[in-house]
Amino acid sequence: MSDYQKRLLKAIPGGAHTYSRGFDQYPENAPEILARGKAASVFDDQGREYLDYGMALRAVSLGYANEAVDEAAFTQIKAGNNLTRPSLIELEAAETLIDLIDSVDMVKFTKNGSTAVSAAVKLARAYTGRDLIARCSEHPFFSYDDWFIGSTPIQKGIPKNIIEQTKCFAYNDITSLEALFEQYPDQISCVVLEPSNVDHPAPSSTHPGETYLHDVQRLCKKYGAVFVLDEMITGFRWHIKGAQHFYNIQPDLCTFGKAMANGFSLAAVAGKREIMQLGSIEKTGEERLFLLSTTHGAEMCSLGAFVRSVQFIQEHDVIAHLWGYGEKLIAMMNRLAEQKGIAHCFEAGGVACSPWYITKDHTGQISMPLRTLFSQEMINQGVLMPWIALSFCHQDEAFEKTQNAMDKALDVYVQAIEKQSVEGLLHGAVIKPVFRQRN
Repeated sequence: MSDYQKRLLKAIPGGAHTYSRGFDQYPENAPEILARGKAASVFDDQGREYLDYGMALRAVSLGYANEAVDEAAFTQIKAGNNLTRPSLIELEAAETLIDLIDSVDMVKFTKNGSTAVSAAVKLARAYTGRDLIARCSEHPFFSYDDWFIGSTPIQKGIPKNIIEQTKCFAYNDITSLEALFEQYPDQISCVVLEPSNVDHPAPSSTHPGETYLHDVQRLCKKYGAVFVLDEMITGFRWHIKGAQHFYNIQPDLCTFGKAMANGFSLAAVAGKREIMQLGSIEKTGEERLFLLSTTHGAEMCSLGAFVRSVQFIQEHDVIAHLWGYGEKLIAMMNRLAEQKGIAHCFEAGGVACSPWYITKDHTGQISMPLRTLFSQEMINQGVLMPWIALSFCHQDEAFEKTQNAMDKALDVYVQAIEKQSVEGLLHGAVIKPVFRQRN
């Protein structure tokens, strides 16, 4: 164990402030600590450069250290950054989001996505007077709070009654959600899912021209539950107005974060006035709901970064670039796999603005050892690709470097498929899933 890793694990539980940044999520040759990022690259403590497809866990879509966004943040820092009453930029940011997102009448800002989604759940429970939550099982992360973590294999420290309050359904399988409503009549407060993750929503089986999301919305209306779309990842990537606009759907509540401020700490819960105003104070005598009350929720530098990020996305047609680059990247990755005779073992796909890749062994089974090997070999070529998060700074030069790295990495992958083993090729431990019961 290196000195950095020892120090990190001694000082920080897990060695990082998100588990997906932990040492168990990367091959042994990955940089253990980073010093800075610029454009589409990150640099370790020795100044070594890596073309990055992690992009700060998808929080950076314009590129690291975007000068226009940083300058907007600096302007707000110089204006005090956090004041005693609401700030001008706080109002501007709120009105910017309301004007931008079709379904939003009101918004409350906070610092991370977990807090925002949990706030949406609290609003839904207050609005409906119900306790249960239905959440999509395929969507990997909604919150660090107990209502979500209790529905994963990591249940230590969570009371049993909390675990029992969250029920899971399958994406693009409307019957699985309807079964929950029938099993728990008048008990489900809300349905929480992402508009899209690895696939587009399927076409509706009953309403031509609509999608699975519209079917979910119909069930929510039928059974009196609040329809919540988590747009932490899809927001400001699928469309400037959100994936909800892309798929022509308006949720009751929605949440945003990650790319909305290009890496600055900002998230939001937003939606219909009749639900959001439950957290307000102006209706004398009405029972109060204590929604979000955070000292740093309206920190001015992040709000300034958000407003300028929206402007930059519009000025530079960033969304179109993400879709175009992603389409080209998926095609290249699959073409190389086909050329090397391993298309049955390595595949790229997904929604073009947010691609994925999967690694399979010679039997067609998903393989973490092969994913670790692929990641290791990409790092050997100077490309950090734990997953694929695209930015405006992934341009032609980045594509060429990725293609060259991929060509060499897949040569090693071929050797592993032929040997039916990564032994002698993989150096260090296999990466592990975040949601596992034991370390």
